[in-house]
Amino acid sequence: MSRRGNCYDNAHAESFWSRFKTELLDGGSFPCLAEAKFEISHHIAYYNAKRRHSALDYQSPNHFETQLQTTSQCCPV
Repeated sequence: MSRRGNCYDNAHAESFWSRFKTELLDGGSFPCLAEAKFEISHHIAYYNAKRRHSALDYQSPNHFETQLQTTSQCCPV
């Protein structure tokens, strides 16, 4: 852990929330809490299942995780 005021510990979380706000809210807001919960759950499902990430060789996180588990089972260390 870094010291107080050093942002590097939160870099991944900050990146996620930045993309989340940009892609989902686009400067707007939700009319009610139920609508916010619905949209957030759908966005996270999309983010994990379909959105491709350059850090994962342009695969979705779910696909990458499945591929990693399959490879790990076939080639135990």
